[in-house]
Amino acid sequence: MMKKILLGAMLLITQSLAAQTLEKMQWFNEPAQWKIENNSLSMFVTPQSDYWRVSHYGFTVDDAPFYYSLYGGEFEAKVKITGEYKERFDQAGMMLRINHENWIKAGIEFVDGKYNLSVVVTHKTSDWSVITLDKPVPAIWIKAVRRLDAVEIFYSFDDKNYVMMRNAWLQDNIPVQVGVMGACPDGQGFSVKFEHFKVKHLPDQRRLEWLKKNAE
Repeated sequence: MMKKILLGAMLLITQSLAAQTLEKMQWFNEPAQWKIENNSLSMFVTPQSDYWRVSHYGFTVDDAPFYYSLYGGEFEAKVKITGEYKERFDQAGMMLRINHENWIKAGIEFVDGKYNLSVVVTHKTSDWSVITLDKPVPAIWIKAVRRLDAVEIFYSFDDKNYVMMRNAWLQDNIPVQVGVMGACPDGQGFSVKFEHFKVKHLPDQRRLEWLKKNAE
C-alpha cells in the first residue's frame, strides 16, 4: 500500500498544473491603463511608483502595480517580459509577496542607460542585487522555484537555458501572492508586456522524503 502511495506522489512530478487564467487574477495598485489579450497582459506602469523598504534610501514605498494570484505549497513560476524602459529605475518582472514586509521582485531594470537583471529581497528591509548586461535585450524570461523555505530565481533569453541569479529565504508553509509587477520610481511611466505567465505546483519535498523513508 505504501508503495502505491509513493508511486502516486511521484507521478505528481510530471503533472503541469497551469496557473489561473489572467482574467481571474487580481490587482494590487491597479494601473490606469492595462489590457489582457491573447493570454498576455500589457500595462502602462504607473509613474512615480515603486516597491522598497527603508535600507539605504531611508524611505518605504509600496505603490507600484502588481497583478497576482495566491498559491500555497511549493511551485515553479515563470513569465516572459518585454518593456519599453526609458528612465532610471524603470523595471518590470515577477513578484512573490507574503505581505508588505516580506516579498521578492525579480526582473529587468534600466539603470544609468544599461539593462540590469535585478532582484530585490525584502524582509522588513530591502536589499538589491544586479547583473549588468552588455547590451539591450528584446525580452527576458524569469523563473522562480519555491522549495521549502527558499526561492531560487533564474533568468533566460530563450526559455531554454536558465541561469540562477539568486537564492533567497522566504518563509515556508504560508501562502504567497505570485504575479507580475512594474515600477517607475523616477519617470513618467512606460509600457510593458507579460506573456506566457504560468505557475505549476510541485510535490511537497518533505512529504516525498517521508514517503521514501517509510516505503515498504
